Amino acid sequence: MDKTRLTLPALFYNSVEKFANNTSVKFAGEEDFTYRQMGEDVELLAELLVELGIGKGDKVAILSANMPNWGKAFFAVSVIGAVAVPILPDFHSNEIETIIEHSESKLLFVSEGLYKSVSQGVTEIVQHMILVDNFAVIPKETPADHLKKLESSIPQTTRKFLPVNVEEEELASIIYTSGTTGNSKGVMLTHKNLAWTAQQSRTLQEINPDDRFISILPLSHTLENTVGFLLPMMYGASVHYLRKPPVASVLMPALQQVKPTIMLLVPLIIEKVYKGKIQPTFEKSGLMRFLSSFAPTRKLLHKVAAKKLHKTFGGELRFFGIGGAKLDPTVERFLFEGGFPYAIGYGLTETAPLLAGAVGKNRKVGSTGIAMKGVSLRIANPDPSTGEGEIQAKGENVMKGYYKAPDITKDVFTEDGWFRTGDRGMFDKNNLLYIKGRIKTMIVGASGENIYPEEIESVINKMRFVLESLVVEKKGKLVAMIHLNTEEIEEHFKQLKEDAQNYISERSEEILEEIMKKVNQEVNKFSRINKVVLQPSPFERTPTRKIKRFLYA
Repeated sequence: MDKTRLTLPALFYNSVEKFANNTSVKFAGEEDFTYRQMGEDVELLAELLVELGIGKGDKVAILSANMPNWGKAFFAVSVIGAVAVPILPDFHSNEIETIIEHSESKLLFVSEGLYKSVSQGVTEIVQHMILVDNFAVIPKETPADHLKKLESSIPQTTRKFLPVNVEEEELASIIYTSGTTGNSKGVMLTHKNLAWTAQQSRTLQEINPDDRFISILPLSHTLENTVGFLLPMMYGASVHYLRKPPVASVLMPALQQVKPTIMLLVPLIIEKVYKGKIQPTFEKSGLMRFLSSFAPTRKLLHKVAAKKLHKTFGGELRFFGIGGAKLDPTVERFLFEGGFPYAIGYGLTETAPLLAGAVGKNRKVGSTGIAMKGVSLRIANPDPSTGEGEIQAKGENVMKGYYKAPDITKDVFTEDGWFRTGDRGMFDKNNLLYIKGRIKTMIVGASGENIYPEEIESVINKMRFVLESLVVEKKGKLVAMIHLNTEEIEEHFKQLKEDAQNYISERSEEILEEIMKKVNQEVNKFSRINKVVLQPSPFERTPTRKIKRFLYA
C-alpha cells in the first residue's frame, strides 16, 4: 500500500505507525486506548468483514451513537476497500430502510441503543448485522433484549491481514443529507475528498498530538466525521466520547475531566447556552441593561462572562469550531468581544464539508471568513448593486456526485466544472465571505427585492422571550412563526406572581405584536413582517438540527 496517497487506509496506517503509543479514541474519563491498539482492532475487524464476504466496493452502513468503536468500524471498512455509509442516528426507521436499500448496503453496523430503529425490511436487505458495542455478529430475528448476551465475533488473531490497495479517486463514503427540503440524497465522497479536507483543515487551526477533542456532533455528520475524527486521527490527537447523550448533567462533568482543547458544535447548542445562562445576566436589572447598551461597558461584561464560559468548558479550549448553520449575530458578537476562541466554518456535505473558515484575524461578526487553502470560491452573476450571487466552489474536496442520480449531479455543476452550492452570498473588500441564505428559500418582494428569511429570523431570534422562529411567505405577505421561551417568561413573571402559561395564552398576541414592532424597526423596509403567529411547539428539525422549512411553507 502506498502510504503517500491521500486515502483513508494511508491516513490510518501512517498514524498507527507514527503515533503508536498516543491515546487515540476513548470514552471520557475511562481507560486510554492507543493508536497501536486501534490498529490491531481494526485489522481484526477487517478480517471479520472479509470472512463475512464483504469486499472492495461493497457498501457497509454504520448506524451508531458516537463511541470509540464507530471509528474502528469506519477504518475497517476503508482498509478492505469497501464503502462506508454513515447514517445519522436521528433518521426515522423508514428513512434508514430507504438509505440502506438505495445504497445497496450488504452489512449494517448498529449500536445497541439504535437497534430498535432497524426495521424488518432492513434485516431482509442486508446480509449481516454487527453490534458496534462489541462487534458481535447479530443473528437474524434477534430480540433487542438479547443483544447483551451476544459475544464478540472478532477473531483472536489476524492472519497477517493485507489491506486492499485503493486509489485516491475511488469511492470511500456515501453520506445521505438530512436536507430541509425533505429530499435526502446520497453524496459520494472519495478517499481524496475526505483525506484532503482533513489535511487542509489544519491550515485553519494547528493540531498536535497533545490536543484533546471531545465529540458531541454525530460522527455520521460530515463536519464531525472529517474535522472531528479524521483530522485528529491524522495528527495523533485524542478524541473523547460520551457514553450518554450530551445533556448538561453528562457534558459538564466530562468537560472538566477531559479539559478539551478542541470542540465542534452546531450554532443551536451555543445559542441555547447564551440565551439560557448568559443573556439573562445582562437583563436581570435596569443597571445591567443600561451597562450592556454601551459598547465599552458591554465589551467588559462580555469579557467577564466569556472567561467564565471558558472555564465551564474545561479552561483549556483553544479552538471552538461552529458550523452546520448560521450563528446568531448577537451570540457571535458576545464570543468575539469576549475573546472566546471560537471559529466559524462554512461548507456542505457535498464539499466534505469545509469551503471557508473564520479563524483568528479572519473573523468578523457575520462572516464565514476566507476560502480554505486549496479551495476556489466565486460569486456567479453578482447583483450589480449588492455584489450578491450564488456561491460556487472548486477544490479537491468537491464530491464525485450523487449516488444513482446522474441528472441531479449534472444540475449542480456548471459547464466549466464549478459546484453550485445553492447558497447566496458576497465577498467584502478583504475577501471575507458572507452568507445571505439559501437560494431556494429566498423570497422575491413585490418590487423584485431579494428577501432572505434567515436574516429576518436572526433578528427575531435575538428578541426577548423568543426561542426560535421561521419566516415564510403567505399570499404575498411575510409571516413570522414564533416559538416562545416559556421558561424565560415564567422566570420573568415570577415577581408579578402571575402564571406564565395563562399569561402566554391571554397575552400572546400582545407579546408577538411587540416583537414584530421591534423587528420591523431593525430590518429593511421590504423585509418587514406583515403578520406574526404563535408556534405552540418546537419546529421539527432535521438530524443536523436545521428546521424542516418545507413542512411550514
